[in-house]
Amino acid sequence: MSQNKNALIRYKTIDKCLQNKYRQWTLEDLIEECSEALFEYEGRQNPISKRTIQMDIQLMRSEKLGYNAPIVVYDKKYYKYEEEDFSITDIPLTETDMNVLTETVSMLKQFKDFSLFNDVSDILQRLEDKIYAEKSHTKPVIYLDKNEKLKGLHYLDEIYQAIIKKMVLIITYKSFKSAEESKFHFHPFILKEFNNRWFLIGKKKASQPITNLALDRIISIDYDFNHPYLEEDFDADIYYKDVIGVTVNSGLNARRIELWVDASNAPYVLTKPLHTSQRLIKENEDGSVIIHIYVIPNYEMERLLLGFGSCLEILRPESLRNRMKKTLQEAISRYDSEKPTEINA
Repeated sequence: MSQNKNALIRYKTIDKCLQNKYRQWTLEDLIEECSEALFEYEGRQNPISKRTIQMDIQLMRSEKLGYNAPIVVYDKKYYKYEEEDFSITDIPLTETDMNVLTETVSMLKQFKDFSLFNDVSDILQRLEDKIYAEKSHTKPVIYLDKNEKLKGLHYLDEIYQAIIKKMVLIITYKSFKSAEESKFHFHPFILKEFNNRWFLIGKKKASQPITNLALDRIISIDYDFNHPYLEEDFDADIYYKDVIGVTVNSGLNARRIELWVDASNAPYVLTKPLHTSQRLIKENEDGSVIIHIYVIPNYEMERLLLGFGSCLEILRPESLRNRMKKTLQEAISRYDSEKPTEINA
């Protein structure tokens, strides 16, 4: 148990003791009660020094914890609250506390697609009621980027439950590239969000590579309770270490990709790196920069780089430079025609 947790248990125990006005509390009594409380939580003896409890009382009296507890000593050895009805659990929330709680509730409510939200929804409701009673209603100022109209979000909790319960799914799926839908067994490992889309990561069979499935392409989900779940030590941090996005092209190794970024975009790229491997190679006199990233090329990376338009140039490797050049030339050709593409084309 962390020291912070231990301290909180001691504070609450001292508070509970001093609320009992029908008993006199010496320092030794408080040490004994705190020792018993910690033993109950930890299941083992945890000696507490007299100095520790004295420091706890001093902290509870101070403004540092926000308690300002009116703990006094009488008859030179007994401790009590000077205000008989005082308790550290009744400390009113400050305006800063209220603002933090308001934003926390607002952010948590954006994850309502998961059943774990149901476990805290009653708590959140009570918090909202408490906040509303103590301050005027204000709009949240923190918003998470989320597309409520994205297909497949209703599968989030079902898949989440299947992962933690290690259940084999039977998924009916239709990718953008396939003309027909397909049905297959799937062993789910994790859920991953990227660029406002959700993906299910796992395997169809032990002998097959790890696959990602977009939730918005899932047609239906069923279960096979007789099919043994594939136990695999999957480490998402290691698996996605060398990629941008969710696509890991098996058989390819990470490559050094050198990029030129113009002066207007250099500050954004330097303060928000394209990838954790990003390193600055050179700062040019005109404010532009040359950087490199060390990644496995994939579709998501190319989409990200293309999004910079003329503000970014791929210097190396030559194969990626030529592929991006071809893509941009094809894009330009669409604007070279005298008329835009017909709507009914």
